[in-house]
Amino acid sequence: MLDQFITEFDKALRTVFAPAPTIREMPGAELPEAEMDESQRKHTAALMRVNHVGEICAQALYQGQALTSGDLAIKQALGKAAQEETEHLAWTERRIKELGGRKSLLNPLWYGGALAFGVLAGKFGDAWNLGFLAETERQVEAHIESHKGRLAEEDGRTWKILEQMRLDEISHADTAVRLGARELPTPVKQLMWLASKAMTKTAHYV
Repeated sequence: MLDQFITEFDKALRTVFAPAPTIREMPGAELPEAEMDESQRKHTAALMRVNHVGEICAQALYQGQALTSGDLAIKQALGKAAQEETEHLAWTERRIKELGGRKSLLNPLWYGGALAFGVLAGKFGDAWNLGFLAETERQVEAHIESHKGRLAEEDGRTWKILEQMRLDEISHADTAVRLGARELPTPVKQLMWLASKAMTKTAHYV
């Protein structure tokens, strides 16, 4: 138990404070930087800060859900998805830096809250655990799509990052459904949406 606690705590610290690793090359890295004025750069950096927070939360959710799942196949699927989400973390972090922005000051808080949600979801059993995961990914996918429409038209570097992230989120949701996810009740989906809305509005500025 102590070894597991140390491992999971180290994972949390690395997610929140250490630079994230990536195996895949950052999408759009081959494209030239778009010409944007200062307000456009700040706006885009804020959007990417919100997406970075989303990836911080995704890591915590996957960690919490994996801790409470007793199914090896589900644990492996969660681990694979978490690895891809780590790449999203790296891409958004790098793009924020390129734009001259900063990460959210509340990242430790976001991580802790999402970890608690992940553990709670897992306590209801694997089917509901996967249902929560699938719905989270669907909402994130819709959120990313909305951000793509708010970018400067010439900003191909950011667009490419968001598009690859969106495709990965769809794949993660499909995997959860394939593994037996249950459809969440509408009130739960609405509560998740409201929580996400509050988080994104706060992370846009803080």
